Amino acid sequence: MAIDWDAKDWEAFDLTLNESLASSRASFKGKYEAAIKGLLGLSRTEIDQITPDSTDLELYDQLITVVKRASSANLSPADLKLRIEKLGDVAVQIAKRVPELAELFK
Repeated sequence: MAIDWDAKDWEAFDLTLNESLASSRASFKGKYEAAIKGLLGLSRTEIDQITPDSTDLELYDQLITVVKRASSANLSPADLKLRIEKLGDVAVQIAKRVPELAELFK
């Protein structure tokens, strides 16, 4: 069922979207640019090798968000590692498939 949006709803949507896009652009220019590209380059097959259910895809998405935010905020490697570990073992396993993030766990 479609929702009828008024001009104010669209204005709020566009504002939030523009903020998200600006943040995304900033993350690609930040400290973890290569790690983000590495994460985005993982195939569905590589991710599914970790766990066959959809848990890995949800954590994969969260991991990308964490690394993008860390890149924008210029977080230290130790702080990024801590945030990845807070996502759990599956996120750590995904991160270890990207050389720039695997370095954090050595």
